[in-house]
Amino acid sequence: MDTPIGFLISQTFRKITQLLTMRLREHDITPEQWSVLFRVCETDGLNQKELAMRAAKDQPTTARILDALGKKGLIEKQPSPTDRRAFLVHATAKGQALMERTIPLEAQAIQDSVEGLDAGQLDLLRQMLGQMIRNVERYEKD
Repeated sequence: MDTPIGFLISQTFRKITQLLTMRLREHDITPEQWSVLFRVCETDGLNQKELAMRAAKDQPTTARILDALGKKGLIEKQPSPTDRRAFLVHATAKGQALMERTIPLEAQAIQDSVEGLDAGQLDLLRQMLGQMIRNVERYEKD
């Protein structure tokens, strides 16, 4: 019997996340927190809604992660000058330094996970996964 594609995608995600968790452990940050901090450092001054979209997380999850990052001193929130209900998120110097130290760890985890696949296979994988995402998004709107 063939293994369902959803199971394989889920198992692959879990395995890569476990590898990244192990490599980030000494830096006291989870892959989930890392992905949000990465987006903050990538585009400083985003609001929570924009961050949630860029990190592909829902807003309550993003809020929880931002609270954790704030407690660790990796980000700070400032009131939005254009919307008094919103705040803008900025990376602190500590957050930026952590990102500089950990980007190579994340890159190596991904590189290790695709070992044995050539450039053509990786390009095809990206295309196929992108098409699957677009398909699901089309049905989510219905």
